[in-house]
Amino acid sequence: MKLVKKAIAEFIGTLVLVLVACGVAAVSGCAFPEAGYVATALAFGLVIVAMAYSIGNISGCHINPAVSIAMLVSKKMSVKEFFAYIAAQFLGAIAGAGILAYFMGSTEALGQNGLYDGDIVKSLIVEVVLTFIFVLAILGVTSKKENSNVAGLVIGLSLVLVHLLGIPFTGTSVNPARSFGPALLVGGDALANVWVFIVAPLVGGVLAAIVYKYLDCKKAK
Repeated sequence: MKLVKKAIAEFIGTLVLVLVACGVAAVSGCAFPEAGYVATALAFGLVIVAMAYSIGNISGCHINPAVSIAMLVSKKMSVKEFFAYIAAQFLGAIAGAGILAYFMGSTEALGQNGLYDGDIVKSLIVEVVLTFIFVLAILGVTSKKENSNVAGLVIGLSLVLVHLLGIPFTGTSVNPARSFGPALLVGGDALANVWVFIVAPLVGGVLAAIVYKYLDCKKAK
């Protein structure tokens, strides 16, 4: 029952992330294209802050398969928990995209990601690097209990940071579920290329977990 509650929390958190943050991307990109980057980056970060302080004590507020796989590699969650989280996150993202499509009255623009200059390799590199930075920040700030009061804020600001850089390139994924939900409904190139935004963040998350484990002085003693 405890795992079910965690999964429900992850479903809700990912739904809100896609609905609100991707929604801001869709709306601001159409109405205020020049300010859209900043508005979208802030939206993603603020959603994480809000969810961290609401469902964080229930599930840890991963709402991102890249974070969950990093926690799995770090042995901070079981394989069973990992798959339950992944399923909940993807279902939440699809639900969030569905509600957003209803609000928008169209599936044309739902904050979906796109390849950087149509180049798969460039896009993979961008997403691996940005996810690595984001997940490394998460692993660092959550490694000490005394950081618990500020962890949500630090993680949210870290997400804002990587979005500010990444939006002009790929729209910034760093989250396979966040990319899959909108792409599934938009279809076309967004769906055909969504594998890039699933694979790259997962690789970035794993790399961050491996590097942090190596650097962690507490475990090195």
